[in-house]
Amino acid sequence: MHVDMDSIRREVNAWLHANWNPEESLVAWRTRLVDSGWACPSWPEQWFGRGLPAAADAVVAHEIRNFGAVGPPIGAAMTLVAPTLLEHGSAEMKQRLLRPLLTGEHSWCQLFSEPGSGSDLASLSTRADRDGDEFIINGQKVWNTSAHHADYAMLLARTNWDVPKHRGITYFAFPMRQAGVEVRPLRQMNNHASFNEVFITNARVNVSNVVGDVGAGWAVALTTLSHERRLTVPAPLRADVSDGRVRNEAAAEAVEYLKTYEWYPQRAGRPDLVVAQAHALQRDSDPIVRQQLASLIALQRASQWTAQRAVAAGALGRAAGPEGSIGKLNASEIARRSASAHAMIAGAHALLDGPGALERGVIAEVLVSVPAVSIAGGTDEIQHNILGERVLGLPKEPEAPR
Repeated sequence: MHVDMDSIRREVNAWLHANWNPEESLVAWRTRLVDSGWACPSWPEQWFGRGLPAAADAVVAHEIRNFGAVGPPIGAAMTLVAPTLLEHGSAEMKQRLLRPLLTGEHSWCQLFSEPGSGSDLASLSTRADRDGDEFIINGQKVWNTSAHHADYAMLLARTNWDVPKHRGITYFAFPMRQAGVEVRPLRQMNNHASFNEVFITNARVNVSNVVGDVGAGWAVALTTLSHERRLTVPAPLRADVSDGRVRNEAAAEAVEYLKTYEWYPQRAGRPDLVVAQAHALQRDSDPIVRQQLASLIALQRASQWTAQRAVAAGALGRAAGPEGSIGKLNASEIARRSASAHAMIAGAHALLDGPGALERGVIAEVLVSVPAVSIAGGTDEIQHNILGERVLGLPKEPEAPR
């Protein structure tokens, strides 16, 4: 279906001029935006969209920001939960859960990994036992971002122990605010506490909150994971627009959400600082340093082009492809090479922290944060297996249980 994007720009701007009220509440504004279909214009009309091509989402988001208005909330609810529910959720579930997700009234977290099943996620042991119209959940999850304030969780639990591990898992939209759910923060070696561990003891979830079919949760989880590997950076609110209640509440919401990720630039290795550091510390004429910087910049550029291909494919409505795993591997390699370059340039000074250290301690934070990027969102080893087995068609890696 061909749609004239200029006509979409004119239409959404006309709607914004007629409806934008900066002094109402954030929820009231987003409710009107959702009802208009402009919050997510590529979604089906019956699920709060306009049925437009996927490319319209970026166009409309750009126009909303340029106007000085506020769009849907940022975070896992929009990037992971929404596409999963749209593909696998029942009609009743979409009607019940998508609207509060879009207005920001419900926040979400992800309860996938466990202490004994990280890379081998399908070996999870959190159990869900049927009790009438409910399931009783018992188990432990770990590395759960935002679990301390989430209303709901994407939860994987085992409902059948007598079938192969991938076939006995069920995916739940799990209510977090109930007895039997205990969330504890985890302190990291870079002194941040972005993640949590979650202990679940006899908590309950209604059967109506099963996403997809009972026992078929692995396919649903793969949908979520495919979107998790599409790394996106939310656009900030325009700074040159006068404040109002909507924008103030949206800014506070964004600040609270982004606190969790304030160390993520350091996790990525801060490749943007390596050339400046080489100049500042007069290492830019060292041929070995120059060679390492050239190699790093070349890899970074190639990775950016791969990401652009993935964005272009998404705009055309294509399903997530191997670019996600390729990008994830590239991100790990870029982070490691950046950390190595920082250490080569600064020597032992790279280890110093505090106000008098290099970049006020940012370089030291890079060195202790970079190892995380090779683990989060699927380890490098898992990405290699995905690319080798599912993209290149290589034989599956031998598994001990088989």
